[in-house]
Amino acid sequence: MPMDVLLAAAEASGGAFAYLSTLLPILLLLVLVVVVLSRLPKLDLGHTDAYRRRRVFNWLPLGLTYAFLYMGRYNLTVSKNEFAELGLMDNADFGVIFGIGTLTYGFAFLINGPLTDRYGGKRAILLGAGGSALMNLLMGLATVEVTTTGAAGPLTATLNTIGLPFFEALNAFRGLFGLAGGDVERSVLLPALSLLYAGNMYFQSFGAVAIVKVNAPWFHVRERGVFGAIFGILISLGVYFAYDWGGLIVRFLPTQYVFLIPAGLLTLFWAICFVLVRNTPGQAGFRDFDTGDASSGDDGPQLGALQVFRMMLTNPVILTIACIEFCSGFLRQAIMQWYKIFSKQVGIADSFVPSNWGLLLCCAGIMGGMFAGIISDHVFQSRRGPVVAVLYGIMLAGAVVMIFALQTGALGWLVVFMSMAVIGVHGMLSGTASMDFGGRKNAGIAVGIIDGFVYLGTAVMSFWYGWRLPSGEAAKDPANWSEWPVWMIPIALIGFVLALRLWNSKPRPKGAA
Repeated sequence: MPMDVLLAAAEASGGAFAYLSTLLPILLLLVLVVVVLSRLPKLDLGHTDAYRRRRVFNWLPLGLTYAFLYMGRYNLTVSKNEFAELGLMDNADFGVIFGIGTLTYGFAFLINGPLTDRYGGKRAILLGAGGSALMNLLMGLATVEVTTTGAAGPLTATLNTIGLPFFEALNAFRGLFGLAGGDVERSVLLPALSLLYAGNMYFQSFGAVAIVKVNAPWFHVRERGVFGAIFGILISLGVYFAYDWGGLIVRFLPTQYVFLIPAGLLTLFWAICFVLVRNTPGQAGFRDFDTGDASSGDDGPQLGALQVFRMMLTNPVILTIACIEFCSGFLRQAIMQWYKIFSKQVGIADSFVPSNWGLLLCCAGIMGGMFAGIISDHVFQSRRGPVVAVLYGIMLAGAVVMIFALQTGALGWLVVFMSMAVIGVHGMLSGTASMDFGGRKNAGIAVGIIDGFVYLGTAVMSFWYGWRLPSGEAAKDPANWSEWPVWMIPIALIGFVLALRLWNSKPRPKGAA
């Protein structure tokens, strides 16, 4: 074998090993989490050791499936540069595909929340994982076909034919707002990927709804804060899988594997969930119990979707949570998305924090989720408002400090600290408060409303920052990025004030005064 080939193989092997070695801090942190959780005072809720073990085998495969859904969601973001090098996707193409997917994801909650309440969380996670696996498989096969032949083969041509009207209608809608509309020159994969990514995002939206719906009957209100910590950890692992594992795939394997590997993992966990996951303790051979949430004492039939929507949208606590999560959606992606763009534009992308962004976000999310969950259950008597207020106070202070840190090396660690707070909020509200105040019977619609507001906040942030933040030569000077933290301050302040309104809120069983 020629020496240059051996050297290239050695370099690739060493690079892969170095990349995978970043998993070690996460594993050590997860071990620490297990130790801390095992040392916490046990809440006497009548659970047997057998029940607790079975509950782990219920939420763990469900949660890992949710994490791998993240990997199959952001793989397009991770691989867009590779597609650009192949001449198959420029920035305008990516904007159209991602924009169509985001719109689909946001509106899908209106459908999938009621479906999950009606048919159960297990069916929802199976549908979400199976559908996302299929969409990722098709994206991978279409990529293989085009990169092999340099043109649209039978599969891609068929997908383009199906997807073209859908793509043109939504792209024209975007064009009304000046967002890369109508006159975009299409690449050979654009209609096909627009169709498949929209389908992927529809199925992806089952993930959060399913995980909350399944776990609601298994966790009492008094122990759901710790579950919120677990939910935050799963979100963090999903981000790590997406950015770091996805980056490893596109660096060392052909581009199509960034779709095919998540498809395989989701298929594997579909089978595991099918075998292990049960909607309620009763279905697993244990006693169903009163979880103490808003469905407590409600033994009547399941209400219709419109009745539940009306009930949720007139509930001041649910609306307050949704408005806080709108702020969380704005702040979370303002940090996670724009810091990477900022670091590249100002020339610091090779420094430690940007180079290890997925790892650091994962560690921050794990710590944020643990902090929020433990103090919620063990300090604030399972109230969620005080924890959210503390975390929003951290984000508000962090946004103010950011103004003065834009041109310093401290900025990277500051945004990691802020990420810890915002992921903790998201786990506490979307993963926990939605169960508490929606109740186990209506958790699907409650999560749908709350997560819908998260993505509404993300959309507002994207449009606003896209208009206000610098581009081109101006973006190379950190001083021109002053509006980046400035607009976070009022959003964080609104979230903080709304969280204070929830300070004493706890779910009321049906019929309570």
